[in-house]
Formats: sequence, C-alpha cells, structure tokens
Amino acid sequence: MTSDLDGRTALVTGGAGGIGLACVRALAAAGAKVHVVDLDADRAEAAATEVGGWAHAADLADPASIDALPAEVDILVNNAGVQHVAPIQDFPPDRFTHIQSLMVTAPFLLIRHTLPAMYARGWGRIVNMSSVHGLRASAFKSAYVAAKHGLEGLSKVAALEGAEHGVTSNCVNPGYVRTPLVDGQIDAQAAEHDIPREDVVAEVLLKRAAIKKLIEPEDVASLVVWLCSPHAGHITGASIPLDGGWTAA
Repeated sequence: MTSDLDGRTALVTGGAGGIGLACVRALAAAGAKVHVVDLDADRAEAAATEVGGWAHAADLADPASIDALPAEVDILVNNAGVQHVAPIQDFPPDRFTHIQSLMVTAPFLLIRHTLPAMYARGWGRIVNMSSVHGLRASAFKSAYVAAKHGLEGLSKVAALEGAEHGVTSNCVNPGYVRTPLVDGQIDAQAAEHDIPREDVVAEVLLKRAAIKKLIEPEDVASLVVWLCSPHAGHITGASIPLDGGWTAA
C-alpha cells in the first residue's frame, strides 16, 4: 500500500538500523522528509544521506538532548529502544532506570516537544513502536515489559488529548522482527543451550506464534506509513499487533 506524504516531515528515533531504518526508508519513499535520530552518529548520517534527510546524533536517555531536536515535524516515530534480560532479583537497578528513561521518558518528552507545532497545523501522527511485550509479559524482561506497558498508556493519553487537534497516536506491536538485536539474542541462546540457531527461532522465539516466521522490518514500516496516511485518520489510541498470532494464543 502506498501513501502520499509529500510535504510532510517526519522524525524517527533509533533510525539508523533495524525497524527504525526501515521506517526511515518507507516514510521517505512515501514522500516525507525525514530526520534520522540515533545514538550512532555515523550510521545516522549514512541513513539520512541515503534518503535525502537530516541526521541527528542524540542520547535520548539524556533529556537535554531532546531540546536540541527539531520540533516542527508532522510525524513522530518513537522507535529507539534497548533490551536487557535477567531475573528481577539480579536485574541491575541502574539498567532498569536507563531503559525507562530511553523508552518511556524520552517518548513523553518528544511528544511534548513536537505537539505544539502539530496542534498549530491541525494535523499530526504519533507512532509509538511498542511490542507484543506491551500487551503480554515474558520472564526475565522486567524493564522492557514495564517500559512498553508504560508507552502504551502514554500513547492512549496522547490520542485522547490530540484528537480535537487532528493528531492521532497509536502503538505498533511487533513480535520478533529480523533485526541485529534479535540476531544477537538468537546467537546468545544458541550458545547458552547448545542448540542450532533455527531451533532457537522455532522453539524459543516463535513458540507462541501461529506463523512460524520472523517478521521483516519492512513489514513493520509499511504499517507505520499506513498509520501516517489519510486513510488512518480515524485510528487513534490503538495498539496494533503485528505478531503472527503471538498475542492471540
């Protein structure tokens, strides 16, 4: 599905790789000019150069970095995130706090930063990259699950407040996507359990999913672009699973 975003400006966090890079490419292909925000300055510059956009190196866990980012955007994609896996009793408190700062506080500050311009134009799209873990829990992922649940609530509040101003806010909830982050998890679990990578995918990652295939980043990006299109103007406050049936079980 195509969408005409000519004349629109987007800002994508974590835009230098994985789902974020796929979103940058898809939004640009639909006509938007894209601000690529990432911790990795070189990769952000490469992505921005590829699509004719702008690169911004920023540590979003530092609130001061958000003030330096553009506020005059039509589309905000809150995508940046990290993962840490450990039992609660062994989970480092500073790591837990960092994940909340990056994946809840930063989206809040970015929404707060960009809403005034969206309200002034009477149009805006906020897409929050949540997860199946924004709807369900898994053991050993306390910080990530807590952050994604927090992002879900934030997105709904933004939807209610933004509706009268022509601004929608939605969550996209992917299952396991073929990204470098997931590839690293596959390698780690294969080594830990001494089993082949394909067994990790089938028996661990996709055990709960009906469709036994990793999701491609481009499939997630297609949904993001559609949510930014005129056709999705009545969809707000929603959480849309893109998970191969993971949350249906």
